Amino acid sequence: MQTLIINIKELLQIREASVMKVSGKEMALLPSVKNAFLLLDDGVIADFGLMENCPKINADLTIDATGKIVLPSWCDSHTHIVYAGNREQEFVDRINGLTYEEIANRGGGILNSAKKLNETSEEEIYIQSKKRLEEVISQGTGAVEIKSGYGLTVEGELKMLRVIKRLAENYPIPIKATFLGAHAFPLDYKENHGAYIDLIINEMLPKIAEEKLAHYIDAFLETGYFSVEETERIMLAGQQYGLRSKIHVNQFTAINGIAACVKHNALSVDHLEVITDADIEALKNSETIAVALPSCSYFISIPYTPARKMIAAGLPLALASDFNPGTTPSGNMNFVVATACIKMKMTPEEAINAATINGAYAMGLSDTHGSITVGKKANLIITKPLNSFYEIPYCFASNLIDQVIINGEIIL
Repeated sequence: MQTLIINIKELLQIREASVMKVSGKEMALLPSVKNAFLLLDDGVIADFGLMENCPKINADLTIDATGKIVLPSWCDSHTHIVYAGNREQEFVDRINGLTYEEIANRGGGILNSAKKLNETSEEEIYIQSKKRLEEVISQGTGAVEIKSGYGLTVEGELKMLRVIKRLAENYPIPIKATFLGAHAFPLDYKENHGAYIDLIINEMLPKIAEEKLAHYIDAFLETGYFSVEETERIMLAGQQYGLRSKIHVNQFTAINGIAACVKHNALSVDHLEVITDADIEALKNSETIAVALPSCSYFISIPYTPARKMIAAGLPLALASDFNPGTTPSGNMNFVVATACIKMKMTPEEAINAATINGAYAMGLSDTHGSITVGKKANLIITKPLNSFYEIPYCFASNLIDQVIINGEIIL
């Protein structure tokens, strides 16, 4: 099927296929074509350019995008969409003065979600999770990573990963699955960390590999959770099964975890609300990309990832939602982009780069998603009529999306 989009006010994020990510000063550049056309053929981008060069063809569908912006769909490289129930009471607890750590210490947080998940059937978890996935697709997300980590038992983790696999089979966007058994220590292993890590390595990982349930492996490398040494054990174990690392790190403290992640060639290091000069040096000239999660900082009132410092140091930066029941119960990437501009002082160009091409890199999808490139998947956002794309973060609470296209087909 051929779809021709004409009279596009501005076509954003046009790239050569060789561009996998953008870093440092390059993040301020967002290549575009004004008064453009875009041709889609059998679900991929076939051609684009100035309207004066628009091919005279009888496409199956022609869309007039007069006054509208067209850009690649958001690539959300860090979510926890698969979970059971919610943690709305903890939201109220924080309003009443309790910290994230205090809530966790009294049985809340990740362990609360784990209890609910293990009490909920796989079918019910799927039903709850697919609603969230459908919501984020309607908000412009065209590629997503989803983590396990609320099982913390062999069966619980397998149950989550099977739900993620089922979502990937039933929905048209690419879904990358990340095994996060090392999200927290269950109460039974609170005083015996080694035994739980042995469970992850010797029982969970072999079964996950046998069923081909994960693309990546993750751990919560943080004071009070998994130490640098413990995380290194998990990263090495993952490598034995072909699972590259994507690690939660530096959310609350800096304990030299980023250097360890770079040493083990992690694809991404995520959170980084706290970062040292040594951390930045470790990331320089590596293949590891930093991923900021600004809506998490917004929701639980913690510092924001210092984007300006990192970009000034020449690093690439991606943006993701961190959609989860405890610290970010939203996967709205439009809000993520806006918050990055408002609170992290990223320019709209930088934020859109971070949420598209760099987001694709952070989940291994650079070859197929994240930019307007001939041959890439036709996953697109068509906005409502706008003065400029600056309105996307400026009108932070408005729905500016007119249509969402996935694999060349209009789904909204």
